Amino acid sequence: MNRFTSIFRVFSHRNYRIFFTGQGISFFGTMMQNTAQGWLVYRMTNSSAMLGLVAFAGQIPAFFMAPLAGILSDRLDKRKILLAADTLQMAQAIVMAILVISGSILPWHIVALAAVLGIANGFEMTTRHAMVPDVVGNKKDVGNAIALNSGMFNIGRILGPSVAGFVVAYYGEGMCFAINAATYIAIIYALLAMKFPERPAAGKQAAPFDDLKEGFKYTFSFKPLRDIILLMAFVSMTGSAALVLMPVYARDILHGGPQTLGTLMGAVGAGAILGAFYLASRKKIPGLGRVICVALLIFGAGLCGVAFVNSTWAAALLLVAAGAGTMLHMSSSNTIIQTVADDHMRGRALSFYVMSFSGFGPPGNLLAGYAAKLLGARQTVFALGMLTIAGAVVFAANLSSMGELLKPVYIRRGILPPDTGVE
Repeated sequence: MNRFTSIFRVFSHRNYRIFFTGQGISFFGTMMQNTAQGWLVYRMTNSSAMLGLVAFAGQIPAFFMAPLAGILSDRLDKRKILLAADTLQMAQAIVMAILVISGSILPWHIVALAAVLGIANGFEMTTRHAMVPDVVGNKKDVGNAIALNSGMFNIGRILGPSVAGFVVAYYGEGMCFAINAATYIAIIYALLAMKFPERPAAGKQAAPFDDLKEGFKYTFSFKPLRDIILLMAFVSMTGSAALVLMPVYARDILHGGPQTLGTLMGAVGAGAILGAFYLASRKKIPGLGRVICVALLIFGAGLCGVAFVNSTWAAALLLVAAGAGTMLHMSSSNTIIQTVADDHMRGRALSFYVMSFSGFGPPGNLLAGYAAKLLGARQTVFALGMLTIAGAVVFAANLSSMGELLKPVYIRRGILPPDTGVE
């Protein structure tokens, strides 16, 4: 198998092909809605702080829902959990579309409905990540599946904002919400069409709180998992929070409209696709620790560069680098957790991964919005980029010890021969 064909090796699994297609269509609509929502909020309020508040309201519920989702995904049929979550997301998009198209939308509606979406996302994200090994059926292809999922999501990050920019300009934000609602039909159909072996009946189960304590002890007593999750939390408060300021950049610094915002967010997606294809071409999981370090250096440097430019295309080029960095960081972290965690603990381990960005991203978004209001968007983005670089440096200092702890796990999983080093 050559390097190119190895990128798409996971498509040999029928369930994955169906899942990939449904998720791709749905995520295209999600990115259209996210772009339209950001533009709608800033158009209605002229407030960068309000952008941060809406992002906070949309993410913080996922922080509280993720632990419950992790417990349920370890106990119950993951497909049914995803069906319920996606149906709630579709309903939220329909209500947003009706409110915007009818002209009755108010800022508090957006905040409240963002919170509803955040509740659904807490269950959807955790369960979707935990379901990947079941969909693929081969542990050695999990990393390939995660990378291609990231590539698919980021194709949506290019196409969704770009299309949303034109739709908003000619038809208004409400049409983007309506299109997003329609795209959920694809993922609901995909979930129903997949075939899985019958799940064995569950035996006697511990109380949910005991399950949660067990999952916390399991995850945070193993240093590599703990370090990866803490780093994700830190970057969610710093580098990732900078991206919530892109509507401010598009209108007030680059003096553009919704098409400019679509270009900037599309550039982030383009970079992420490049990173995804690189990861998908990798045949080995060992070495992803180094990838995380380099990825965050690239991410932080891209954000620092954006703070100094006045051209849309220069900003877009730097955001391509930032997009590649953030995707490589998230997917590499996800792959390590998916690979290292025991099957009966995977849902709970991944719930803490989801909590690391859904719980720490919202205060980061809120602080970024207020900092931009007080200090300026340029200064805020530069500071957040530098903090991201600092996080990479600290993580790199612990890379060797992390590799030594991961090595026996990879050997036990049959991923690494005993005589090979790993970082």
